[in-house]
Amino acid sequence: MALSWKVVYGGRTPPPGAVVRPDERLSWGRTIGLGAQHVVAMFGATFVFPLIMGLNAQLAIMMSGVATICFLLIVKGVVPSYLGTSASFVGGVAAIRAQGGDSADVTGAILVAGVVLALCGVLIHYFGSGVLYKVLPPVVTGAVVMLIGFNLAPVVANTYWPQDQWIALIVMLAVILMAVGLRGFLGRIAIFVGLVFGYVLSWLFDRMFGQITSFDPAAGAETTRWRVNFDGVREADWLGFPKETFVNAQGAEVAGWHLPAFSATFILLVLPAVIALIAENTGHVKAVAEMTGKDLDPVMGKAIAADGVGTVIATSVGGSPTTTYAENIGVMAATRVYSTAAYYVAALVAILFGFSPKFGALIAATPGGVLGGITVVLYGMIGLLGARIWIENRVDFANPVNLVPVSAGIIIAIGDTSLEITEDFVLSGIALGTIVTIVAYHLARAVAPPHLREGGAVLTVGPPGVHEVDDDPPRETPRDERG
Repeated sequence: MALSWKVVYGGRTPPPGAVVRPDERLSWGRTIGLGAQHVVAMFGATFVFPLIMGLNAQLAIMMSGVATICFLLIVKGVVPSYLGTSASFVGGVAAIRAQGGDSADVTGAILVAGVVLALCGVLIHYFGSGVLYKVLPPVVTGAVVMLIGFNLAPVVANTYWPQDQWIALIVMLAVILMAVGLRGFLGRIAIFVGLVFGYVLSWLFDRMFGQITSFDPAAGAETTRWRVNFDGVREADWLGFPKETFVNAQGAEVAGWHLPAFSATFILLVLPAVIALIAENTGHVKAVAEMTGKDLDPVMGKAIAADGVGTVIATSVGGSPTTTYAENIGVMAATRVYSTAAYYVAALVAILFGFSPKFGALIAATPGGVLGGITVVLYGMIGLLGARIWIENRVDFANPVNLVPVSAGIIIAIGDTSLEITEDFVLSGIALGTIVTIVAYHLARAVAPPHLREGGAVLTVGPPGVHEVDDDPPRETPRDERG
């Protein structure tokens, strides 16, 4: 576990087509610049998802840096990656909030899921990835990812969109246009750019049209208010640790740091996200392996376990769940610089951001209409990532073994169907849909005739453009060509 890197190319910009490997770096000035790029890449989603889950975004940014450092230490710098806020838990968190759970219940449930993810990683490390693919083949994993995303549609319709429908519509269209119209790095951070655009647009609407009267989730009723309210920003300190969670004068919880609370019912609501995280981490590690030209299967289990550990550490103080970020893998694909030194720099910058309450208050002031426009796109993208897993693994839906059980599980989750086990224990939505998908699939395979039993495929999922194997993979640069 070394924290030293070999300086290559004399510390200067690499020649075209050349790569900087995980154990190498450029000059510290260039490395800091690359680290700043990684901060921008992870920034948007890392603070948007805590807002959506009702957690403290300032704390989430800080703990993402801590979790990233832990991840890099556990994998011994072999897998360059940044751990940002995971979107996979959004559906489960929405279900917890709907059942009256608070932030402590949310982080307690996610902490247990992090422990389960870490244990899964340990099992994969010692028993191999074959066990994973037998229990969770691509048809099942894709279905679980899909139902997690599409289960969130009512959250958009009932919570965010009604706050300011016109801002939500304009922001949604802007994000769509920027995602496909902007080139290079800006296209990859279209969600973040869209959020900034929506923030400014909301401020302009306040100046032009005055206050808005609409549904206010904090009050649970229609209120008249400004779209952008900077009172909290003005009152916040420039430097300091995030405040402890408290209830404001309106009776609404204001999330900050807190200790987790544990409830078996709430834990079951978020456990399906572990399946999505295993798929996500597996795909990201494979993507990094293809870019770096190195076999990372031996550390696959370690990477998954490290993500679980990162989630446990972050949520133990009230932070958000973590996952490896495709956005940062995209930065590596564009720059061909895979140095873990840049990730350490990014992590330290994120921790520094986390010590600014004013920054946290600015994030917390994001208008609800802006979140409405962004979540329409984000939730749909989460759901369609499941379809992408099916496509990349060539899942055959002409086979009823794949089609029938998966379709049942997805509809149960999207419709938020419930099953009352006892008076105090109810399975519903994502949890019930996941259980039905997994159990029904394996039952269907067990009773199906041999010609319908589909062989397991290797799970792949990752950021666009990094799964195609390069005809000319990165070569080991001769030592005499290095600076």
